[in-house]
Amino acid sequence: MAQGAGRPTLVDADDAAPARRNRVNLFELAYQRLEEMLVRCELAPGRFLAMQDLQAMTGFGRTPVHHAVNRLAADTLIIVRPRHGLQIAPIDLARERVLLHLRRDIERFVIRLAAERAGPSHRNQLLHMERLLREKRDGLTLAEFNGLDRRIDQMVLAAAGEPFLEHTLRPLHTLFRRIGFLYHTHIAEQPGLTGTIDHHLAVLNAIANRHVERAVVASDALIAFVETMFDEMEARLDPSLLDCSVEPLLAP
Repeated sequence: MAQGAGRPTLVDADDAAPARRNRVNLFELAYQRLEEMLVRCELAPGRFLAMQDLQAMTGFGRTPVHHAVNRLAADTLIIVRPRHGLQIAPIDLARERVLLHLRRDIERFVIRLAAERAGPSHRNQLLHMERLLREKRDGLTLAEFNGLDRRIDQMVLAAAGEPFLEHTLRPLHTLFRRIGFLYHTHIAEQPGLTGTIDHHLAVLNAIANRHVERAVVASDALIAFVETMFDEMEARLDPSLLDCSVEPLLAP
């Protein structure tokens, strides 16, 4: 029997599924690209721009960029200013120090869950990442480390097995990757990333071996290490790097 012209066929439904997946992939890729540009301060804190600027900078169309901007606005990383376009949220070190305490408490919960629940596949992935970090410990660039750090966060959340936590932690991880970028590119006197890598190794090893209390202690030590960056940044970082609308200070 011939099908009615106005009724969707099974083929129509099958064709629609890849289209939906491609759309979702574009949304996620646009978000990841903008997140990377925020972390590296290519989108400078305090900068004003238009949606079209972000489309040109990322190479994505209006709809994926619009969705990404909405997520980043919800994450408090972009401010939507009606009739004035968009502003990359300036960095408030006092606020982000408070948020670091929030991250510490949430991270404790996540790390504990991950160490308790990690299955063989999760543990294998965590051990593989630990080996990779040990092998590359002395030669990792900041960009390479940030890429690995993002994967570590994803693996730990997967091991914890609670999807709600991703939406809570994702913006916090982005905020503090940006803090790490500013610290290591403008403040750190010792080259290399061995300090932060060693703290990540301790967390990975404890979770992979399901040592719950040791994992929580290692997580707290990592957050304490990040907090030491704030003292130096508050004392030494040029305020124009936190908000590009501020006139840069003259070098002595």
